[in-house]
Amino acid sequence: MQLQKWESDAFKRATFAGGCFWCMVKPFDTLPGIVSVQSGYTGGHTDNPTYEDVGTEQTGHYEAVQIVYDPARFPYTRLLDVFWGQIDPTDDGGQFGDRGASYRSAIFVHDEQQRREAEASKRALEKSGRFKRPIVTAILPAQPFYIAEEEHQDYYKRRIMHYRRYREASGRDAYLARHWQTERDMDMWRKSLGEAQYRVIAVREEEAPYANAYWNQNEPGIYVDVLTGDPLFGTADQYDASTGYPAFTRPLEEGLVVREAELHPEGARTAVRSRLSGAWLGHLLTDGPGGDKRHYHIQSAALRFVPLTRMEAEGYARYSDRTR
Repeated sequence: MQLQKWESDAFKRATFAGGCFWCMVKPFDTLPGIVSVQSGYTGGHTDNPTYEDVGTEQTGHYEAVQIVYDPARFPYTRLLDVFWGQIDPTDDGGQFGDRGASYRSAIFVHDEQQRREAEASKRALEKSGRFKRPIVTAILPAQPFYIAEEEHQDYYKRRIMHYRRYREASGRDAYLARHWQTERDMDMWRKSLGEAQYRVIAVREEEAPYANAYWNQNEPGIYVDVLTGDPLFGTADQYDASTGYPAFTRPLEEGLVVREAELHPEGARTAVRSRLSGAWLGHLLTDGPGGDKRHYHIQSAALRFVPLTRMEAEGYARYSDRTR
């Protein structure tokens, strides 16, 4: 079955192949502006293929994901960044433990603008020197996309433990850890931010209370990731927690923050990271003023403040209602 037409003309499609489609859904799912992420098959010469058909390597199809997204909230260039960060772009025989033509990586472009942006993104990756071998990921015209069987949709949600074991056993997670957020990346962070700010977001050293940039910031605006500019918190959700640090009751976009368990001598805590940069932001506490008691205890060094008067110019106008 081909992908059904979506409801709004403002939405667009993006199609990526990066090995087993189970592993390519979660990185895109729940990001702001993502309407849907579906596993399926594309690029081949047969109609309505099944999982078993594609597995024979006789159909020409790739395992792929097709994303319906709102480019005003999450542009195609950012989708490309996420895609590159999930694959081995130097492997022309499959991906990680999955071998065969159906597991190769590819970008299927739906229009001329996507083609230009995909090619520019590929050239930038080649010039970056991140990979020693040539980048072989193909950029191809989009073809009919056939939705995979129901058991292959949202696999990471339905088969949590199997999904985690599969990613680890395939070698994908280990490879990505070696090639992204490397020592070279950390050195770039240190050079661009300075030692003190770097030690907060990378080493998780807390700033001094009442001696950081935004603990008593009163101007309306939003706070963005200091590395990527991703919108994280708004002043409408900021309050005085009497801690000497910026405090918020919720993020601007749930999909842009990650909460994870953190062991500490005083007991388990919930750490908060920026999803796409990986920068450490602070902690999620349970002494907030709202009904759910959420208190995002955040380090100023991880943030850049954008005042309301600058938000439109910097592309954040859609968050103006989340300021005071």
